[in-house]
Amino acid sequence: MYRPERRDTMAVIMESPQPFERPGVRGFLHQPAQNPPRAAMVLVHGAGGNSRAPLMVAVASAFAEKGYVVLRCDLPFRQERAQGPPHGSPKRDQDGIRLAAAVVREVAPGCPVVVAGHSYGGRQSTMVAAETPDLADGLLLLSYPLHAPGKAEPRTQHFPALRTPALFVHGTRDPFGTIEEMEAALVAIPSRHALRVVQGGGHGLPPALAPSIAEWFEAFRVGDD
Repeated sequence: MYRPERRDTMAVIMESPQPFERPGVRGFLHQPAQNPPRAAMVLVHGAGGNSRAPLMVAVASAFAEKGYVVLRCDLPFRQERAQGPPHGSPKRDQDGIRLAAAVVREVAPGCPVVVAGHSYGGRQSTMVAAETPDLADGLLLLSYPLHAPGKAEPRTQHFPALRTPALFVHGTRDPFGTIEEMEAALVAIPSRHALRVVQGGGHGLPPALAPSIAEWFEAFRVGDD
């Protein structure tokens, strides 16, 4: 288990990403020093955030340092409105994830593609992957929202259809699901998967955790999880 250190999140080393925009896709592109890149990643935010959220920036930077091209992007609902929760059909956000994945395949041709998301963004990513198995070569789910706080109905109906390797990172104080609930829910996923537990972590994981997340995912990719 990871126990987060108390440190100033500004101490996390950031990359110098470039603004990126194409029809239906808006965000920031992190290019690694490594050429050719090791892999490519689409990174999407939670229901209350955007691509500029500190966790998103830190995770993108950590993976860029590992040799990934990373596109951290705003989901369609956030492109339309700067604040507020998701609105309209979730299918629109799912289509936005599909489009972003296609874009990173163009930006980094021939590279494995990872789709990563925090909370709502992670849930939508798993739903897209369940419907579109060739969407990505791997999934990274940060604080998956297993259920609404205080409610028991799980958001896992699509888990049996997941065929993409998936790493979940979850805090022991996350009100959207306990570790025991997560462990029970992940049994339904037929593809290779793993759960990394953040001791004391809430739903909003600390940006300082980003380098560890990148290490964990790299270990998961090679099967050393």
